[in-house]
Amino acid sequence: MGRLTAGHVRTVKQPGSYGDGRGGYGLTLLVRPRASGGVRKSWSQRIRIGGRTTNIGLGPYPVVGLAEARKKALANRRMIEQGIDPRRGRTPTFAEAADQVIEMNRKGWKRGASTETRWRSSFRNYAFPAFGDKPVDEITSGDVLAVLSPIWLDKPALARFLKQRIAAVMRWSVAQGHRDTNPAGERLAAALPKQGNGTTHHRALPHNKVGAALDHIRQAGAANPAPALAVEFQILCAVRPSEARLATWSELDLDAATWTIPAERMKAKLEHRVPLSTAAVAVLSRARDLSDGTRLVFPNSRTGGPLGPEAVRALLRRADVAAVPHGFRSSFRVWVEECTDTPRSVSEAALAHVNRDQVEAAYLRSDLFDRRRGLMNQWASYIGCSHQQYPYIAVANEQTSRR
Repeated sequence: MGRLTAGHVRTVKQPGSYGDGRGGYGLTLLVRPRASGGVRKSWSQRIRIGGRTTNIGLGPYPVVGLAEARKKALANRRMIEQGIDPRRGRTPTFAEAADQVIEMNRKGWKRGASTETRWRSSFRNYAFPAFGDKPVDEITSGDVLAVLSPIWLDKPALARFLKQRIAAVMRWSVAQGHRDTNPAGERLAAALPKQGNGTTHHRALPHNKVGAALDHIRQAGAANPAPALAVEFQILCAVRPSEARLATWSELDLDAATWTIPAERMKAKLEHRVPLSTAAVAVLSRARDLSDGTRLVFPNSRTGGPLGPEAVRALLRRADVAAVPHGFRSSFRVWVEECTDTPRSVSEAALAHVNRDQVEAAYLRSDLFDRRRGLMNQWASYIGCSHQQYPYIAVANEQTSRR
């Protein structure tokens, strides 16, 4: 696309992003629809600062015209060449502030989880189109309300999380001195209708359908086994999806049939030992046969890096399984309650749930590992998993025993 012209900037009505072409230093005209009708226009510059690509707001049109926007873009580019961050000393836009907050929190989020992806997706789909290019000191409670109201009752969980994330960005803005109040704070609740009291749970299967679902998952994953093996391993171990996807061979002791997940990969930041059932060891044997030598048990077949959450979700969609990966933990928990006489403390330990009763926790310090081993073998048998799922493993074991 060629350079922008003053006439085009003045007359364009179609929402979208219009770049200034080569030599524009990343300058873009953003045209966004107004809730009240018509469009609003503003300037943004996409530029690399410290090795990371970011967007800098340059002001609204027509307050800032094309010529002035180009001067600002050039000035920012020159500052970067001198090692100066052009964002310092001015009020950031909401999109810039959101980047700062995400960057600030990234190290504290569990490695391999999709937290950052969810933050960015909710901002990109809802907040940014409304006020992403607006300076944080100009955002009002009305702006936030206009974003939340359409989804507050239709998508309550998403709306609540989005409100919390916007509020986090605004609290950062207050702390940085860019504004005095939080427009997404408690006062906003008075302007929103009360949501239902029902809790939104992860979609899960009845425990008696998990075995059939696994058959579909194996079939759907025949061409690319890593996601299917990761899901089966997760189900057999009753762990969280990211804990299985990011498992490394160094965490596993196959001779002792034990998997030790380090604290930094656990939600509660406590090391968790998992007793591996015979079926879980068979899954690992299958993964070892397919391994290309990486440290990961279930690597991405294309990149060799970690298997992403979307690869697993896509597999479940192909297999027509009406559950999310995390929901299989619920299937396991209900099975324990309905089909076994296992004490609650054992099933909670299997799920790596932290005991919130401080008095009980002070006395019950065991992780009940041996009792959990029997439970996990029982679970594997119930859902129909065994080494027979991988016939060549059974043959190899038989040949070894003959020697």
